[in-house]
Amino acid sequence: MEYYKLIESRETLRSYDPAKKVDKDVLMRILNAGRLAPSAANRQPWKFILVSSDEKLKEIKACYQREWFQNAPHILIVVGDKTKSWVRPYDGYNSIETDLAIAMDHMVLAAENEGVGACWIIAFDYDCLAKALNLTENEVVYCITPLGYPPSGYQKKGNKIRKHLNEVVEII
Repeated sequence: MEYYKLIESRETLRSYDPAKKVDKDVLMRILNAGRLAPSAANRQPWKFILVSSDEKLKEIKACYQREWFQNAPHILIVVGDKTKSWVRPYDGYNSIETDLAIAMDHMVLAAENEGVGACWIIAFDYDCLAKALNLTENEVVYCITPLGYPPSGYQKKGNKIRKHLNEVVEII
């Protein structure tokens, strides 16, 4: 798909067909897009956890109670290690959230390119998720997304509303 068409047409999907799993090759291409993402000082302080087993999905889905989320056949979790990310020397800013956001964005766009729906989620129960994943003290989850296909008959809304370019760009 042409890149600008891809980013113009991408929409959040909040309706999944639980019976329609995404092919492993497609999932690996999506995950590879995250692997290829840039990170501060090329530290790559991440790991991508793809949950597809019924048992683990049940644990992960308990961390975000929305009804539509419960139907997703796969959940992608982006985990970062704060001790491995770059830290800006003059003020101590840790790049972990920036790095993880870039990786997730690469994967969400790759999913769209593959015809797979996704939805950025940051409103999950962090403690529940950390426990389900056995995260260490240094590991953080910035975002998660379901991955899957919409149910039969689903149609995109096509009503992406964004501010006009001149409202968000300043050229000096």
